[in-house]
Amino acid sequence: MHKILTDGFSALGLELTEEMSRRFAAYGQHLGERNEVMNLTAISGDEDIARLHFLDCAALLSLYDFSGASVIDIGSGAGFPGLPLKIAKPDISLTMLDSQKKRVGFLEETCQKLGLYDVRCVWARAEEAAMDMGGSFDIAVSRAVAKLNILCELCLPFVSTGGVFIAMKGPDCEEELKEAGHAISVLGGGKTDIKIYRIPGTEISHSAVIIRKTKPTPPQYPRQFGRIKKAPL
Repeated sequence: MHKILTDGFSALGLELTEEMSRRFAAYGQHLGERNEVMNLTAISGDEDIARLHFLDCAALLSLYDFSGASVIDIGSGAGFPGLPLKIAKPDISLTMLDSQKKRVGFLEETCQKLGLYDVRCVWARAEEAAMDMGGSFDIAVSRAVAKLNILCELCLPFVSTGGVFIAMKGPDCEEELKEAGHAISVLGGGKTDIKIYRIPGTEISHSAVIIRKTKPTPPQYPRQFGRIKKAPL
């Protein structure tokens, strides 16, 4: 794993310290062990975890400046992209949010094992957590599998004016972004950008959809998830 990460970080123009490499190795080992009983990810094996999880997530750092930012990872699951971002950029302030208690327990356990004692792990639905944490973060990130117009309503309310929401998507997301245009406008979003990147050591390309927050989200959003899903903006 060390060589894959070293080469991958170099290709991304990022620094990989020995401490970062140690934490990634410990994270990969813990993920593999817990995945046998918790079904956290379909990706297994050191090489695939290093490339398809760790490098894929760390690539965001080559596309946007996270320095010193307050970051919330919404729908964090097994910790992606939040934990790789925190390992590779220790100066960020990270909150990880997930609706499943067992996943939040895994995240808390993992942070303890990695010595990441300043990470906040929250068990809550996004639409409920936004009532307390709305407008509190410089950057919201999500690797969740949902259409962009739905993700925008769940994620943009957390972002402060002037901050960004970054959604991790496949390489062909222009039409999805176009369909989300109304939601972005209603929720306080402004300028958007799609940045396509290749995961080092693979032929796989992904996109980071970067949506800048230009005004506060109206207080009636986000709605309850049932309404969001039934009638997306």
